[in-house]
Amino acid sequence: MEMTIIRNRGHRRGSSGLLYGGIIWLALSLYACQSINGSGATADAHTADTLAVNVVEVADVPHPQEPATATVDSAAYHEVLHALANGDTTGRWPVADQPLPPSDAILPHKRIIAFYGNLYSNRMGILGELPPDEMLDKLDGEVARWNEADTATEAIPALHYIAVTAQGSAGRDGKYRARMPFSQIDSVLRIAEKRNALVFLDIQVGFSTLADEVPRLDTFLRMPHVHLGIDPEFSMKDDSPPGKRIGHFTADDINFAAQHLAELVRAHGLPPKVLVVHRFTQGMVRDYRQIKLQPEVQVVIDMDGWGAPALKKNTYHSYVYREPVQFTGFKFFYKNDLTRPPHRMMTHEEVLALTPKPIYIQYQ
Repeated sequence: MEMTIIRNRGHRRGSSGLLYGGIIWLALSLYACQSINGSGATADAHTADTLAVNVVEVADVPHPQEPATATVDSAAYHEVLHALANGDTTGRWPVADQPLPPSDAILPHKRIIAFYGNLYSNRMGILGELPPDEMLDKLDGEVARWNEADTATEAIPALHYIAVTAQGSAGRDGKYRARMPFSQIDSVLRIAEKRNALVFLDIQVGFSTLADEVPRLDTFLRMPHVHLGIDPEFSMKDDSPPGKRIGHFTADDINFAAQHLAELVRAHGLPPKVLVVHRFTQGMVRDYRQIKLQPEVQVVIDMDGWGAPALKKNTYHSYVYREPVQFTGFKFFYKNDLTRPPHRMMTHEEVLALTPKPIYIQYQ
C-alpha cells in the first residue's frame, strides 16, 4: 500500500523547536531485542509489514548561516584532558595532537548521562521500559548522583534512541534492519525537551551501510542538540544475520560518519557533534589508528559490555584504554550487570578510577 506526502526540505519547527513533518516510513509494529556481553551477542527480532510513503521534496527554506565560533582555550582544554587521563604514564592518554574544538563543544567540560532504548520495546533499555515521566525522574536521579560523585565536571542529561534497529529477519529490502518512523523520533525530542536534554540517534545497520542510513537522519542531525551513535555489533559485512555473530566497523566507516557530521556542522553553523561508537570486543573497531579527528566532531568509544565489575574493568582496559581514539564512555546495564556475582553494578567511584575517566555514561 502506498501514499504520497509533499514535504518542504527545510526546517519546519513549532514554538517548541520540535520537528513536525518528514515521515518516511510508518511502521505498523516492529521491534528487536538484544542482549550484549563481553564474549558474545544475541538478537531476537520480529518485523511486520510497513506502509511505504513516497516523499516529494520541494524547495528548501533558507537556513541562516552563523559565524564560526572561536576555538576553546587551549590551556584550559588540555588541562581537563590531562585530568581525564587519570595519571596515565604510557603516553596513550590524553590523545596527542587532537584538534581544538570550537568553544561551544560539550566535551570534555561536561559529562553526558544518557538513557538508552527504543520506544517500541521495554526490553531494549530503560528509555522504553518506563513511562516517559517516570523515566525522566530516574534520569534526574542519575544525573544528580554523577554531579555529587564528580563535582569538577557538570553532568547533563541525554536520551540515546535507537533510530535504526537490527532485525533477525531480512525485511522487504533484505537489509536486516528497521528504520523507526520519524514520528517516533519526534516523540523522543518532545520527551527530551522536558529536561532540555541532548538526543542521540543510534544506528544498527544490519546489512545496510552508514552511507545509506546516516544522511536520511539529517533533518534531525541539523538540530543543535541532536547527536549520533553507531553500533558496530550489528554491522554485518558477511552473510551472517545480526545476532549470529558480532559485526564490526572499519576506520573508513567511522570516518564517513564523522565527516558527514562535520559537514553538517560547517554548513549550518552548529555546535560540534558528539559521535558515540559502541565497543566491547577487539574486532568491533578495525584500524583505530586511521580514525581521523576533526574539530567539528567529538568521538567517544563507549565500553558497551555487561557483567560483573571485574569483567567490565578488564573489557574497558583491553579494548578502550589500549586503543585510544579521543574520548571514552562507559555503559551500565540495570539488569544484566546484576546476573553474575557479586550481583551489583560498578560504583561511580570505581568508574571514575578508570584510566581514562569516561566522559559519556550510558544506562540500558
